[in-house]
Amino acid sequence: MDTLLEHFRNRQSAVVERIAELARIESPSSDPAAVNRAVDLVAEWAAPLGEVRRETAPGYGDHLTIDVRFPGAEGRILCMGHLDTVYLEGTLATMPVEVRDGRLWGPGVFDMKGGVVYFLEAIEALRALEIPVKRNLRLRFDSDEEIGSPSSSAAVKADAKASVAVLVAEPSYGLDGRVKTARKGGGKFKVRVEGRESHAGLDFASGASAVLELARQIDRIAEWTDLEAGVTVNPGTIRGGTTPNVVAGEAQAVFDVRVPRADQAAEIERRFGSLTPFDERCRVTVEGGLGRPPMERGPATVPLYEKAKRLAAEMGVELNDAAVGGGSDGNFTAALGIPTLDGLGAVGEGAHSSNESILLDRIPDRIALIAKLIATI
Repeated sequence: MDTLLEHFRNRQSAVVERIAELARIESPSSDPAAVNRAVDLVAEWAAPLGEVRRETAPGYGDHLTIDVRFPGAEGRILCMGHLDTVYLEGTLATMPVEVRDGRLWGPGVFDMKGGVVYFLEAIEALRALEIPVKRNLRLRFDSDEEIGSPSSSAAVKADAKASVAVLVAEPSYGLDGRVKTARKGGGKFKVRVEGRESHAGLDFASGASAVLELARQIDRIAEWTDLEAGVTVNPGTIRGGTTPNVVAGEAQAVFDVRVPRADQAAEIERRFGSLTPFDERCRVTVEGGLGRPPMERGPATVPLYEKAKRLAAEMGVELNDAAVGGGSDGNFTAALGIPTLDGLGAVGEGAHSSNESILLDRIPDRIALIAKLIATI
């Protein structure tokens, strides 16, 4: 049997206990103190592996980096994950961390505390089994990924530029465990309309309704969705006006935008920037943009995926890839031209939902694949 695969089969129960311990520390992005409790635990686990540093970020949890060195290694691989989740504190009361039906269930086990543990386990095994490793590593676990990485994206890019490849332990796609070689870029645009208030009964004609203007803008913007091209523009939230008997003086809508290619991103930003009012008495302004660039399946990433596919096949596992709509910090690194392989984390389903879970029997081969990639890139 494959040495690494056998090792992780023997470690499966211990790995599950470790993920469960981390998942029982609730760490919503919006609560820095809560996220830092998860950072504390991972920093403790990582201390024997290398140099541990915490980067403070006012208003956010700390970002954790661990530099791991191997004898004779040259260059560096960046291994990325995040410790924040979308779940508010108190979620454990209705969504406990538990093992049943061949799965580990709980908030954040799939996205992506499982992947964080997988990286640590892979490195520990490479050392324990004295397997030669070609590159040194930087592990990077950030605390604001679920909200777009506002305080960590610059450091992510800098770390990627100093690395020969990037491995991302975000959860896999589908119950067959596909890795992610393409992700849509995404962002938010806020469209504000300033109109002219007036009494809806006594002086209707003097008013210029911001709500009506915004409705027309939404109808126009919604036409930019092109499902065949993979472009979606969603008016997610809308608000405006004060009371029904006042012609609205202000209104706004926030749009979620997803695009698979960089040229589409540029076109969407141009369109938002060129909006003009239907009613010339109104003023239209736009804020925001595409915070994460598209991760395109290109010549830098495909060889890395093909390598992972060969390594998986050696263990009797068929590994396929997928393009997905959600973004990750891998979007930033791939856009720089750094070979990036995403979705290497847990195999399961239900990210951001009440049925979030990972498949127990896919834990050993997944960590073994990560370890093999780290050893051979």
